Amino acid sequence: MSGPGKKSAKPITCKGDLIAWFEQGAVPAGKKLLGVEHEKPPFYLRDHTPVPFQGAARRKGIADFIAAMIDDHGWDAGEEENGIIVDIRKNNVSWTFEPALQMETGGAPLRSVHQIARETDRVMKESIDVCQQMGIGMLALGYHPTHTAANLPSMPKSRYQMIGNYIQANGFHTAADMVACTATVQVNLGYGSEQEMVKMLRVSLALQPIAAALFANSPFAAGRDTGMQSYRSHLIRDNMGGRYGFMLPIAFDEGFGFEMFVDYALKEMPLMGIYKGCAFLDAGGRPFHEFIDGKLAAAPGQKATLADWQNHLNTIWSEVRLRRFLEMRGADNGPVEMIKALPAFWAGLLYDPQALDDAYEMIRDWTEGQRDYLRAQTPVTGLYTPFMGTTVQDIAKNALALSQAGLQRRGLLDAKGNDESIYLEPLHAIADSGVNWAEHLRRRLQGEWNGDLTKVFKAMNYANAPSLLRDSSFRPLPAQSIGVPRR
Repeated sequence: MSGPGKKSAKPITCKGDLIAWFEQGAVPAGKKLLGVEHEKPPFYLRDHTPVPFQGAARRKGIADFIAAMIDDHGWDAGEEENGIIVDIRKNNVSWTFEPALQMETGGAPLRSVHQIARETDRVMKESIDVCQQMGIGMLALGYHPTHTAANLPSMPKSRYQMIGNYIQANGFHTAADMVACTATVQVNLGYGSEQEMVKMLRVSLALQPIAAALFANSPFAAGRDTGMQSYRSHLIRDNMGGRYGFMLPIAFDEGFGFEMFVDYALKEMPLMGIYKGCAFLDAGGRPFHEFIDGKLAAAPGQKATLADWQNHLNTIWSEVRLRRFLEMRGADNGPVEMIKALPAFWAGLLYDPQALDDAYEMIRDWTEGQRDYLRAQTPVTGLYTPFMGTTVQDIAKNALALSQAGLQRRGLLDAKGNDESIYLEPLHAIADSGVNWAEHLRRRLQGEWNGDLTKVFKAMNYANAPSLLRDSSFRPLPAQSIGVPRR
């Protein structure tokens, strides 16, 4: 979850300021960057219990992780709340901590997936070294496999406390588990113009369920096999009163662009809260335009700034978020090879003009009902989901072929002469075999683990470098089982 915006304290005078804010975010093709974020639930190696912020007795906590990263690896202290350091930063990379202490790494904006891969390896090595010394592991899963919000610790941030109060006051009964148990990997991409933004947004929204099937890695919840491929994606769908995990249908309306989205965010999406310093205060669910006019009851006479606008956009959690960039939100977090695969997948599809055009042709005639069907069904049946006379598995293969060609045309090479398509290798293995991480883990639970779900903590600890590409037990599904939904 994003924190307070810092870019501009300029007061908003009219709607045109907000449209211009989007327009000024456009970047030329040669300056487009990629940024990756990934969240990792921490646990104690000894007994698999969750890690709190403050340690107790002889056990370390997240506060100790922060201190060790500062002392041992040169990270800088970031924001503080009530005298407590709540994030750290180095070389434009950050470590922040989600509501139940999910450890989020926010990568620097970089030119190529090769650079992201090197940064990911370096940052993960540092954090694994610190965690192992503390007796802590980090899970490469999209959902906590054994605990729920009721027995997970909380991160001491006012924003999360306010969100918790908002959830409780509105009776969003599954939202507490949603914010506490989920872990995603996300990638941010820039757009060059309003017209390009519209095409990129439509393609990425339509194909987000396909990414969800490829990256599905959350079959377990509350100590049981849910029978789903991505329980995370299923749980977040249209959650928190419809402001979370939704498909942003307005993006497909005729004439959609910056102005239409500004009107939507001003009038149709209630203002969730406002920042006063680092504190996040309930805004009473009023429309943002009241804040512009200085008529917000929660802050009488105070007029909104562009930073407030950014903070408002940060609380609209559609499957692809539109800000001065696009944020892909459909994928479960997973092993390092999957963290690298996500930016490769989307860069190949969206940053190469031919691939973008071809992908747009593939999805342009899908109806809102068909997109909603994919959004609802792929978390359940993943690659086996039937769609328009074929399956999501075949659509995933087509999307990967377009992405592969796009990355090859980008022609960004590493020191060995490899283009960025090398990072698609685990996705090809998943699409070709019909076995994603969720299905692979389910088969291990039913087979070699003999129903003991605690085995997942060792298998999916980042320190043990889980990898489909190196796992000798990874096998395609029998042909007769392809297309049969798992319940």
